[in-house]
Amino acid sequence: MYVPDIELHEPAILEEAAAVMARHVPDARLLAGGTDLLVDLKTDRARFGHLVSLNRIDALRDVTRADDGLRIGALTTVAQLGCSPMVRDDFASLLDATGKMAAPQIRNRATVGGNIASAVPCADLPPILTALNSSVVLWSPDGEREVALEAFFVGPRQTIMRDDEVLTAVLVPSPAPRAGAAYARFQLREGNAVAVASVAASLVLGADGTVRAARIVLGAVAPVPKRVESAGAVLIGKAPREDVFRRAADAAMAAAEPISDIRGSAEFRRELVGVMTRRALATAWQRAQEAK
Repeated sequence: MYVPDIELHEPAILEEAAAVMARHVPDARLLAGGTDLLVDLKTDRARFGHLVSLNRIDALRDVTRADDGLRIGALTTVAQLGCSPMVRDDFASLLDATGKMAAPQIRNRATVGGNIASAVPCADLPPILTALNSSVVLWSPDGEREVALEAFFVGPRQTIMRDDEVLTAVLVPSPAPRAGAAYARFQLREGNAVAVASVAASLVLGADGTVRAARIVLGAVAPVPKRVESAGAVLIGKAPREDVFRRAADAAMAAAEPISDIRGSAEFRRELVGVMTRRALATAWQRAQEAK
């Protein structure tokens, strides 16, 4: 590995960051935690001459209450997200992802915004945030726009963000009554391993205990986090039972688009999708029953 000659810029406000990017695009990249970008740079996966660090822009940090949910600043680290009392109280499914992601050293550097904006198919936060119907806030000198996370990704390492935009926050709606969600992943070892396959699931139960709404999202087995509407449809109007979860898992397996690589074959990944779907649904159902 090597580190090429690059120029580091450290703007203190978003407007300054936008101006620097405008001067140097397409030879510039935004830097948050750097756990993906710096590896790409060192391994020659990416080449550019300018790094625009966002780390002096304090407005992009912290987890706060919004009127209708949670606002997560893009520079909030994965470790900070996992330690937030607001997350621990109302969004246990996010802890499923933060607690299993990489090693503590990485979680202390990796940012929520970076985990999303890098658009790596095996990233842990996008599937569960999509299952929770989250959106991202994109800032540019022309103003802000809010985009559903489900529509944000267009391909591996590709998003709808324009060159003049910065992902500033993630908005997570407050859970509905009798709602539960969960994230399940499989990796080859406990340490820094990335997900071989992952599934996020969210359920909302009606007064009679049947499923009123359901979202199932696959990770690491498709070019982008993939919501499987057919799997969710299997659950609607049904009492959560093992046989119903199995049918939803079959639909998720059919919709998966896994590849074969050093971490596992496509067939192995597809089978994992079935197992992870059943596990995520079982935990989501338990949490929905316990919810107020």
